[in-house]
Amino acid sequence: MKQVALPGGEQVPALGMGTWHVGDHAHTRAEEIATLQLGLDLGLRLIDTAEMYGEGASESLVGEAIRGRRDEAFLVSKVYPHNASLDGAVAACERSLRRLGTDRLDLYLLHWRGGVPLEETIEAFLRLQAAGKIRHFGVSNLDLADMEELWEVPGGNRVAVNQLLYNLSRRGIEYDLLPWLREHGVPVMAYSPIEQARLLRQPALRAFADRYGMTPAQAALAWLLQFDDVVAIPKTAQRERLRENMRALDIVFTPQQLTELDGIFPPPRGPEPLAML
Repeated sequence: MKQVALPGGEQVPALGMGTWHVGDHAHTRAEEIATLQLGLDLGLRLIDTAEMYGEGASESLVGEAIRGRRDEAFLVSKVYPHNASLDGAVAACERSLRRLGTDRLDLYLLHWRGGVPLEETIEAFLRLQAAGKIRHFGVSNLDLADMEELWEVPGGNRVAVNQLLYNLSRRGIEYDLLPWLREHGVPVMAYSPIEQARLLRQPALRAFADRYGMTPAQAALAWLLQFDDVVAIPKTAQRERLRENMRALDIVFTPQQLTELDGIFPPPRGPEPLAML
C-alpha cells in the first residue's frame, strides 16, 4: 500500500475510503459494512466520515463496521462549522466518538469555514488533542487566504491535512493553493476523486481508459495517486467497486499518458475560486 506522510511523520494509506451518503438507507447497510470491512482486510485502513453525513448515520455505520477492529483503522471525522467553537467542538467530538464506538479519533477536521474564529477552533482542537480525544487535527475546504490566516493562529501551523475537492476535472487548487500547501508541508486529502461518478461518464476519459486497459475510475484515482502528498478517499459502498479502486494502485502513468490527461483536463491558467461540493 502506498503511504503518504503526515507533517509529524506518521504514514497513512494514499488510498482510503470515503463515506458520504453511506448509512443513508437501511437496505444497503449490510453491503456498506461488508465493503468497509473488506477495505480493512485489504489495507485501506483510512476511513473518512463526518458528523454531517446523515447527521451521524455514517459515523454509526462506521462504528459498527470497525467494532473489534478499531486499532486497524485510521479514523477521520469532521466537525460542523457551527459546532466549531471552544465548547461546541469538544461536545461535537464526544458525540462523534460515541457514534463511532471509540475513545479517540486519529484525525479531526473543521469541515469548512464558518463564523467561529479559526483561533477558537484551533484552541478547541488543541484541548481535544491534549485530552487524548484526537491524535491529529486539520481542516477542510479552506482556500489560500484561509490557510494564510490559519498559519498566523497559535497552533494553526500544526494542521495535518487540508481536505479538498480535487480530481481531474477540479484542478483549480494547482495554481496557488496546492503550491502553498506543498511549501508548508501540508498534504491534501482529495474528496470526490471521481466527481461523484460524473467522471465515469466523461467520453474522453472513457476513451483514454479503454485505450490503456483500465476503467475510468482507475484512471481518475491513479492520476491522484501519482502524487506523494495526496490521499484519495473515494466513497466505497460496494465490494466490487472497492476491488476496482484498489487496482488503481498498480497503475503508473507514463509522461505521454499524463500529457494526454492534461489535454483532456487542462490545469488552471490562473487563480480560481475554491471548488466545493
